[in-house]
Amino acid sequence: MIVAALTDIGNVREKNEDYYYASEEKDLPLFIVADGMGGHNGGEVASKSAVEAIVDYFKKNYFKLHDKEIFSIEGFIEKSIKYANKVVYSQACSECELTGMGTTLTLLFFAKNRFFVGHIGDSRAYLIRDNHIKQITEDHSFVEELVKMGKITHEEARVHPQKNIITRALGVDEDVKVDIFHDTVMPEDILLLCTDGLTNLVTDQQILDEFTKNEDINTSCVNLVNLAKANGGYDNITLIAVKEVTS
Repeated sequence: MIVAALTDIGNVREKNEDYYYASEEKDLPLFIVADGMGGHNGGEVASKSAVEAIVDYFKKNYFKLHDKEIFSIEGFIEKSIKYANKVVYSQACSECELTGMGTTLTLLFFAKNRFFVGHIGDSRAYLIRDNHIKQITEDHSFVEELVKMGKITHEEARVHPQKNIITRALGVDEDVKVDIFHDTVMPEDILLLCTDGLTNLVTDQQILDEFTKNEDINTSCVNLVNLAKANGGYDNITLIAVKEVTS
């Protein structure tokens, strides 16, 4: 497994409200991206608190999980994210300057020759396999709802003036619904987590092109960040790429 992780403040924002975690522990291959929102420093507090809460939950509890079957792992991921939701929600309720803060969160975990994804918001997880790219997650956003209703196309959604309105976020409400996905991981698969600072300015095809033309996934990540910044860089940009190598 080869990992590349990168975050950039972009061209416009005064602070980076994205936060990420890329594990260096082979027995706990956990990866997370989060994109915070909220006034003052609420966004950066929410994203950092959420990620750190999940990492802490995994490190304290995963190895105690006796039944590590697919269903149990999915349930554990959901519990970890709901635990993080309670942490962030509690902070938002207890400190006036943090009222209303929240964050997107997309988590990737590997176990039993599979990858698992837990997801809230409009950050994304992609699978790149056999020169094809597939968006694993579904954006929890206003424009995605319009696309699903057939009112606008995906192309129109990319430039819609309300594209930044998200319909589900971690830490905003006392409870939260979590999307969970899993699939078999194959040799040479690349799993990509990224915030919308990338996907609002770079197309899926451009992402695929970078990872197919470069052997080094770190080079691909650097090039994608630079491309997003060249296209405006209006938001913070964060991505984690994980490549499953042939053993």
